[in-house]
Amino acid sequence: MLMARQSIDSNGMSAVLSAAKNGIPLPGNPVGFVSPSNSATTRRSALSGLHDYFRKPCFVHSRFDDAVDVAKVLKEISSDDFNHISHSSLVQTATGVRELAKRIGQATIHINVRSVLIVTKARDNSLIGLTRQLAQWLMLTREVNVYVDAKLRLSKRFNADGLLDENDKFESRLRYWTPELTNTMPDLFDLVLTLGGDGTVLYTSWLFQRIVPPVLAFSLGSLGFLTNFQFQDYQAHLNKVFDDGIKVNLRMRFTCTVFKGGHQSEVHEVINEIVIDRGPSPWISMLELYGDNNLLTMVQADGLILSTPTGSTAYSLSAGGSLVHPEIPAISITPICPHTLSFRPMLLPDSMLLKVSVPRNARNTAWASFDGRHRVELRSGDYVTVTASQYPFPTVSANTMDYIESVSRTLKWNVREQQKPFKDYVDTDRDESRISVQEEEEWDIDDSAFFSTSSSSTMLSSFGSAPQSSVTTGSSSPSHKGFSFLNLNGSPK
Repeated sequence: MLMARQSIDSNGMSAVLSAAKNGIPLPGNPVGFVSPSNSATTRRSALSGLHDYFRKPCFVHSRFDDAVDVAKVLKEISSDDFNHISHSSLVQTATGVRELAKRIGQATIHINVRSVLIVTKARDNSLIGLTRQLAQWLMLTREVNVYVDAKLRLSKRFNADGLLDENDKFESRLRYWTPELTNTMPDLFDLVLTLGGDGTVLYTSWLFQRIVPPVLAFSLGSLGFLTNFQFQDYQAHLNKVFDDGIKVNLRMRFTCTVFKGGHQSEVHEVINEIVIDRGPSPWISMLELYGDNNLLTMVQADGLILSTPTGSTAYSLSAGGSLVHPEIPAISITPICPHTLSFRPMLLPDSMLLKVSVPRNARNTAWASFDGRHRVELRSGDYVTVTASQYPFPTVSANTMDYIESVSRTLKWNVREQQKPFKDYVDTDRDESRISVQEEEEWDIDDSAFFSTSSSSTMLSSFGSAPQSSVTTGSSSPSHKGFSFLNLNGSPK
């Protein structure tokens, strides 16, 4: 198994450096919202745990650990000399980090796949047979362990007993997964295959609340923003993954921590969005939005959507938010039916630690949902913190144009019929060879029904430039005749 670490992921790095700078606890730390401090002692204390943060396992970038000495970089940042770094050195460092992140996204990662987990769309019997077909091929051709949903153990359509009778080796290779297993032992799996639509991918993100193996999503749903592989070609796709490696898109997730009564209540990793709305209450929501412990604005709306770039094509888009490329490290803020028209959607840097709280003088409670799955009530004084997660969601890329192709395919983005040449509207059955040159040049519109010749002559004479003979009906000068449609003295007579 290839173990990797998010040691140089730009999303995680910006979040941690911001937390260290402001004296804010790292994501997942069961500590409250700490006020920022500028003392050197506080900064050193916060930076002391950064190395452990970056050494958290992530499935993609371990091969780059030798190329980048994380401990050395963090030590230099925490030193007092870093406060006196020159502008040119700072720019050079930032440019290097950006270029490194770009090359990581384009790198091909070779993984030693020994165990594959298959997540099948729930309550869709038509996909059970495809799951069986895929598991059989993997165990027979690639000789890997295959984990399928434990709910299929007794399924007649899956027919596990019949599958085991086909080959003696299948008994040791066919296994079953449960949500508890994926959440507690994610390192058992080297690759995840999803059969369904975007909802199945979101469910996979919910299963892996910490480390996430690379996810290859087959398109068997309705829309498919995240599913760029066709199942009918699954053998070719998987052979390429096993033999040639994969290119992975690290999609940012949020770490959402709920605090109730001043104490941490629950933590969720979301890939789409967190929505805080008025719930069943008929009154408008009143929320306080903080950024790095500074009040950004008072939210008076039906609710507020904080979405990742991946979630920008979901609820946020329906509420008027912008499309955001998944490689852009940003947090999208989108109000739901705001009370003021000036409250427009906004993109904030992913290094900012956001906090949404219900003020003490709120007229009603609020409700928070995480990727549309779990829902919790927030009372006065309760709040939720949102940070860029240290556990990204790695999806296998089909090509470098995955995002644009998915948006064009699902949303018909900027799709319209091409403008046709004027000749396409001309009656092609007409024998144009019979039209004389004189007929082509003559003005072929009789405007006598709108303006009389006398009124046109009077109008043109006011210009002092057109002779009376040039205004007669049937003139061969379209430019002169065009003046008869203008009435500079008032309405047509």
